[in-house]
Amino acid sequence: MKRAENFDRGTIVDILVNSFRDNKSVNYIIKQDAKKNVRLKRLMEYSHDICKLYGDVFITDDKSGCALIVKPDKKKTTLNSIVLDAKFAVSCLGLSHLKKAMSREAKIKSHHPQGLLYYLWFIGIDPSKQNKGIGSSLLKEVITEGQKENRIICLETSTLKNIPWYQSFGFKIYQELDFGYKLFCLKIE
Repeated sequence: MKRAENFDRGTIVDILVNSFRDNKSVNYIIKQDAKKNVRLKRLMEYSHDICKLYGDVFITDDKSGCALIVKPDKKKTTLNSIVLDAKFAVSCLGLSHLKKAMSREAKIKSHHPQGLLYYLWFIGIDPSKQNKGIGSSLLKEVITEGQKENRIICLETSTLKNIPWYQSFGFKIYQELDFGYKLFCLKIE
């Protein structure tokens, strides 16, 4: 695993688009219309850009997996962040989904653990390379990075089959939210 360079952005976005195409949580906020795939790509571009500014973006050495981390205490309102947020709202959510997305994000954040967070926003492996240990190696390294910084590592998942996998690394469910689908909040302290 290494910190991603700017030239890795396209690869990372492709991995995440392919990994999260059918994800309940992602599809909840993206307007489901003829532009769904474009909107999904815009979400992943936005997520990458926010994590580059306020966290970490990692890519596996073979470029088949990635992890996007946000450090909420590092986030600042700047002209750049305002432009990114506005572009995201218009190109990904559509104005009709903006309130829904903001409400969901506020509810999730209200349940985040207190303290310095290492928020694993996305972890994805190219679907053709899944179930080969790449994700496990990547997650171990992400956990190590978060622990080096003495941060609480947290994430959410709507994918039930991923819960035992996260638990095998020491994550514990600390909250379950209902948005018409179950969203499980997990953490390692």
